[in-house]
Amino acid sequence: MNVVWSPLALEKLGDAAEFISLDDPLAAENWVNDVFDKTELLGIMPEMGRVVPELPSTNYREIIFGHYRIIYSCSVEIRILTVRNCRQILTKDDVC
Repeated sequence: MNVVWSPLALEKLGDAAEFISLDDPLAAENWVNDVFDKTELLGIMPEMGRVVPELPSTNYREIIFGHYRIIYSCSVEIRILTVRNCRQILTKDDVC
C-alpha cells in the first residue's frame, strides 16, 4: 500500500520539528527521519496502529511515537492525516 501524507500532516510535522530544534536541531532532524521510517512501515502493516479512541470509525488509526500521535486512515492507501502532541485535543479538522 502507498503511504501518502496530507498537507496538514506535513505542516504539523514541520511545526513539531521546529519546536524540537529550539533545543537540539540534530535531534529534530533525526526525529523527522524516524517518523518517516515508522510511517513507511504502515505500507506493509496498515493495522499496526490502534483505533483512535475519539473516532468510532475503525478506518482511523494512530501510532504513538514519543509524545506524538500520528493519525492516519486506512483504505485503498494509507493517508497520514495529522501529527499531534499527545497533550493536544484532536479536532475534526485534523481528520478531514
